[in-house]
Parts: sequence; structure tokens; C-alpha cells
Amino acid sequence: MTKGKKRRRDPLEADIEATLQPGEYIGWNGGYTFVAELEQAEKKIASLVASDPARAAALYETFISGCNEKAEEVDDSDGEFGTFAGGLFHGWIKARKTAGADHNETARLLLAWMEDDQYGFCHDLERGAAKVLDRAGRKAFEQEVRGRFDKATGDYERRRLAETLKSIYSQQRDIRKYIDLTALTGLAEADYETIAGLYQAKGKLSDALGWVERGLKVDPETRSKLGKMRRELLVKLGRSGQALDSAWAEFEEEPNKFTYRELMRYVPKTQRGAWREKAMTASEKANLYSQIELWLAAKEIERLAKRLDSAGNAELERLSHYTTEPAAERLAKTHPGVAAKVFRALCVRIVNAGKSQYYYAALSNLEKAQTCYRKAGLDAQWKELIVEIRRDHKRKTGFMPGFERIVAGAGPKREPSFLDRARKRWGRR
Repeated sequence: MTKGKKRRRDPLEADIEATLQPGEYIGWNGGYTFVAELEQAEKKIASLVASDPARAAALYETFISGCNEKAEEVDDSDGEFGTFAGGLFHGWIKARKTAGADHNETARLLLAWMEDDQYGFCHDLERGAAKVLDRAGRKAFEQEVRGRFDKATGDYERRRLAETLKSIYSQQRDIRKYIDLTALTGLAEADYETIAGLYQAKGKLSDALGWVERGLKVDPETRSKLGKMRRELLVKLGRSGQALDSAWAEFEEEPNKFTYRELMRYVPKTQRGAWREKAMTASEKANLYSQIELWLAAKEIERLAKRLDSAGNAELERLSHYTTEPAAERLAKTHPGVAAKVFRALCVRIVNAGKSQYYYAALSNLEKAQTCYRKAGLDAQWKELIVEIRRDHKRKTGFMPGFERIVAGAGPKREPSFLDRARKRWGRR
């Protein structure tokens, strides 16, 4: 550029600036629209990559700079703005790649941005960059990162650079470099799964299984993820029986709907009936929370009803409504007496806690309990509940009027909805 000559402004820069609305604060409720407009501006830049990639790369750099400048003026509680800004780097890489830009310079610029990332736009960027870069780009990126890693002295910097290298080696499917790096940094929990996955992708199933089993020995808490991977490898290696044994051991230790689903994946079709009964019998020792979820999913309604009928009120009240409400709704059809007990617990749990904002739900559950008590011919238990609530909660003025209306047979007072009020008001006109 000639000294003193101003750079000619790209016409699209005006669009970028206008869309970023400099000086205007974007609240959380305006974030969706704001980001949608930014995405439209980015599409114009992306459309230039094929025909004028150098121009597109320059515009991406301007857009990234603009997002950093705008960051203090955006309430990004939902992270949409940050996600959008992070995606601009991918577009920038593609544009530079198409323009035939120097790979080493791309790597240096990318790392400079990652190191000076005040607003988290580059979070986890190394994974995305490793996927977007071509082979030559990844090689240059690797060399730049490796050089900095070898010179790094601080623990945080070494860990950060090591994670970037792992992403590169994983994308390159370079098992040897990945393992050599872990010899310097130590093996993290995720490394066993990654290395096993790399061996599996190369068709080396026995090696993959070996790494999975090593990971399980180091940290049994990874059983869910690595255990599933191990069973899949065993099946591919023709050892389906061992996979089934593994799934059964996991289910026996922790019976729930997830371990049951995993178990049945490995049960031969001709044996599913017997294994189902075996699993349901074993699930009798599970906690009530897991039993409700499992038996509902498996449609073991009689078993569920029997267990809930034997449960104490305090035991039911300790459970979340997310667990007990679906059970109560299902049992209301076939076991109203048991359903009444669960609806009672749903109501009392809220009232005991004094959660006045949820009294409407407590009253709804109380009304359902009343219906189920009467359907089951348990009027005496309904009367006992009335006495209990009047005795224990008579001072809760936000709850008792609705309670008395239900007892009187009038049902809880229901306020007209917003739309009902609107129709009535405008109907007068």
C-alpha cells in the first residue's frame, strides 16, 4: 500500500457494522434476533469464498474483530452470540485455505487469537480447526503448537497446548503421536476412549479392546461409556457371550431403565422373555426411584403397584414429582387406591415445604387423589387426609381456601386464562 493512502473500505464492512449495532446494548430477550441478523451478514461473506476467497478472509477478520468489540454490549446468557463468533473462525480458515494462503501464517494467526481470547470465542476451537484445516494446514498447525508446547514452562499452558495437539493427532488418526504425547502429560480419563476409538477406526479391534480395558481398570467410574464400548467391541470380535455377561453385571449392580435397555441389546431374541423376568426379579433390590422409572418403561404395572402400595408416605414424599407423577397418572386407570396414595404424596410434599408458588399443583394433585380415593372406595382414607391437612396446615392461607373448596366438592378456584380474559374484555366492545 502506498504510504499515506487510505485503505478502500469494503462495501460489506458497512453491513457488518450496521448489523453489530455499535453502541446499542443487546439484552437477553433481543439476543435471538440479533444473532439471526449476524448470521445473515455472515452468509454474504461465505458466498464470496468460492469466487473471492482473499476478500472473504479479510471480511471474516473484520467480523471477528467487531464481535470482540461488541462483546461488552451483549447479554450472552444463552451463549448464542459466543457460538456465532466462534463459528466465524471456521469460515476464516476455509477462506484462507481456498485463497491458497500460507499455512504457517494461518497457524500463527489462529494460535494468536486463541491465546488472546478475552470472551471465550475460541473455546474448544482446536477441535473445530483440526477438522476444517486440510492436511497441510493441520501439519503447519501441529508444528506451531508443538513448538510452543516444547518451550512451555507453566502447567496451565502445557495442558492447554497438549489438548490442542491431541485434537490434531486425533483428527490425523495418528495413534503413535497421540500415545507419545500422553507419555509426557500422563493419561487422562478421556485418552483411553480416544485411543481405543482410533484403533477401532483402523480396524484394530483387539488393540482397541485393550485400551478400553485399561481405562476401566484405572477408573471404574467410566464404566457407563467405556463399558458400552467394550461390549460393542466384544460383539465385533465374536465374543457376544462376554458382552452379555458384562451388561448383566452392570445391571445387577445398578438396576435402572438405562442399564436394562443396554442389557437387552445383547440378549438373543429367543431368550428375551427369560432374561426380562430375570432382570425384573433382580430389580426388586433397586431403590424406589429406579424401580418406578424401570417398571413404568417395562410396563411392569402390577409389580409397580405392589411396590408403591407397600411404600410409606414419607418414602414417597421424598421423591421428585418427575418420578412419581407419571406413575400416579398411569395407576389411576387400573389401581386407583395406589394412585390416590401417590397423588397424596405429591400434594403433601409441596405443602410441607411451604412452596406457595406451587400450591396450584398441590391442589390439582389433591383433587386427583380425592377422585382416586372415591373410585377405590377408600372414603375413610380421604377423610383421614382431610383431618391431617387441617391440623398441620391451617395457617397456610395461600393453600387452605382451595383445599376447603375441594373438600366441599366445588373444586379449586380456577382463575380465567389470559386469552379468556382478553376475549371477554374485547367482546364487550
